[in-house]
This record gives sequence, C-alpha cells and structure tokens, in this order.
Amino acid sequence: MALVRFPEGQQRSGSVGGATYSHNRYGAYIRARSVPVNPNTDRQVAVRNAVRSLAIAWSNTLTPLQRSMWNEYGLNVNWTNKFGEIVNLPGLNHYIRSNTPRVQNGIPRVDDAPTIYTLATAELQLAATASEATQDLTIDGDPLADWVGEADAWQFFYQGLPQNPSINFFGGPFRLLTATPGTGPPPFPVVAPAVFPFAEGHKIWVQSRIARGDGRLSEFAQVNFLADA
Repeated sequence: MALVRFPEGQQRSGSVGGATYSHNRYGAYIRARSVPVNPNTDRQVAVRNAVRSLAIAWSNTLTPLQRSMWNEYGLNVNWTNKFGEIVNLPGLNHYIRSNTPRVQNGIPRVDDAPTIYTLATAELQLAATASEATQDLTIDGDPLADWVGEADAWQFFYQGLPQNPSINFFGGPFRLLTATPGTGPPPFPVVAPAVFPFAEGHKIWVQSRIARGDGRLSEFAQVNFLADA
C-alpha cells in the first residue's frame, strides 16, 4: 500500500484496472486491487435476492407514473457521496434502498414514492447494552420520535462483529439483528439475541435506521459500548 498526495482538487475513490484508490485518517493511498472470494453465504444470497426482486419489480410491476415519482423524489433529495459531495441518486436507487430492509424482514414493500422530499430522521437517542450471560442485546431509543405510532413505520437494528476494546474505528461487517414496528406495544426497549457471539469486555457496535410508512429511509445511527458479564 502506498500513500499518495494528489494535486489540489483531485479526489479518487474506487478501482481502476489493477489499482484501488481510497483514504484513511493518514491520507489518500493506493493498493493493489484484490478480488474477494465469494462465499455465497445464506445472508449474502438473501440480500442479493432482495435487490434482484426489487429491480424486477421496478421494471415489471411499477407503473410509469410510480417510476416517475421515485425519480422526482431522487431529484429533490440530496445525497452525500464518498467525497463529501452533494449529489442526487436516481429513483431506482432510492426505491431499492428504501425497500431492501423491508424485503429482508418479510415486510411489504412501498411502491409509491414519498411525497415529502427528505430522508427519514435517524434515531437520535440510540443506546444499547449486552450481556455475555444471556447473549442478548438490549436497545433503547426515543419513544416519542415521529415514527413511533405511525402505521407501516419500522426501525431496523444491526449488530457489528465484536472487537477488542482498544478498537476505535469499525466499518463492518454488520448483520441484521431485528426490527420493531412503530405501532403496537411500546417499541423500547428492544431485546434481541446476538447474531455474533461475544464475551464480557468486547466492544460492540449497533446500527439502526428508521423506515417511515411512506417509504422514506433514514441514514444509519450508530453506537458502540463494552459488553457486560
């Protein structure tokens, strides 16, 4: 891996030929591109099938008007890319992004585009604990948030692979942990069995994102903590 300094104003990310461009806290770097082994795990297959089914629905099930409305949503919702630049995603990207966690959880997809041109607000009070003895995670959030009490609104939770307590930067992997609906019993606390086994003192990351009833999906909220005995 080689650290590099690009001319002012140049930014590079991704792979070109045999080189991969990226950056970390020390600056930009280039490394040889490697093709990862594809283990085709059940989880990978499930996610790919969800994305594939949504791409098919976009082409074969949605009406031209529905696709047009998703495109309109994309044109009006700003997105920050890897360089920190503000861009706009096509409607197809938003349709797949909004519905993938729903399909993964067996929740009916939302085919009509949102008419409120924002992303959903992420969980602002995400907190979690974990017990080695029970191998459960207990997750808390804001019981008064807008999505609570809304029909067909959900919050999805993900657990990261446990790390040593000295680790401060973690980019994954994460696995879907559970989902809780906006209607019904009070949504918090959420208690779910761990998808990655852990021991006391392990550092655990938990992510969440909120899906509103109209199809808007938030960005991730994230918290990390040390597991209890």
